[in-house]
Amino acid sequence: MKAKRIKNDALPTIWRVSDLMWEIIEPIILEFDPPHEIGRHRIDARAAFDAIIYVVRTGCQWNHLPAEYPDDSSVHRTMQRWIEHDVFTHIWAGLVLLCDLLGAVDWEWQAADTSMGKARSGGDQVGPNPTDRAKRGVKRSVITEGSGRPLGVVLAGANVVDFQLLRDTIKAIVVPRPTPSAEHPQHLSLDKGYDNPVGRQTVDAEHYIPHIRHRGEAKTRPDDRMYPPRRWKVERLLAWLSKCRGVMTRYAKKSANYLALIQVACILLWMRRLLELTVLR
Repeated sequence: MKAKRIKNDALPTIWRVSDLMWEIIEPIILEFDPPHEIGRHRIDARAAFDAIIYVVRTGCQWNHLPAEYPDDSSVHRTMQRWIEHDVFTHIWAGLVLLCDLLGAVDWEWQAADTSMGKARSGGDQVGPNPTDRAKRGVKRSVITEGSGRPLGVVLAGANVVDFQLLRDTIKAIVVPRPTPSAEHPQHLSLDKGYDNPVGRQTVDAEHYIPHIRHRGEAKTRPDDRMYPPRRWKVERLLAWLSKCRGVMTRYAKKSANYLALIQVACILLWMRRLLELTVLR
């Protein structure tokens, strides 16, 4: 039986890891980044994670972290170590798997799309933004499940066309994707940017049922009542991510650091989903 959810308005914005969430996250951190018997003393992992959430939410510089958090250099060093061990991906995957066990992941209807942002400091995976006078920009390509929660994300320069990122975006799904079948098909909703042979070949190769709006096609179609609009879920996700100031504009020169901040933003969305599932009606 699927757990019923509560209204989003009843949940506060997540600024710190709750005790419930830490019970889930701490074992993952200890598994993939266990403490060493020798070497520099590490700061508290939970405090470091809270500080990273603060940076994602506010977009502040590391040396402007409030005094209530650990030293900024120690937090940044901890994040670099977690990036090296792919800790954020494993935390994201663990939360998705828990939600899937509760029947809260809709694999039947998925959607993918991209968004572009400024890259103030340049770095790798940056390109001229065709919509911003060729200034340096970054493109985020995401795929969501049916309710609009993120399953995978990849980065590229702003000048990379959308359909070229579709295969990598699907491959970036953080958990094993269920095998589609006649009884359990998987639909993929895409916009006109994927309406080309490469985009359609990618969808077919990944065994999706494509729902790609054709170029020049009217917004209202006769079959809209059979297949109601679903791509807006991924557009809503991109809007959610843009509310995190650390994600909206890229200041990190290293794409791995910027990707980690996006992953933390995605983790926060799945945390919220789990919190919704803790209250039954």
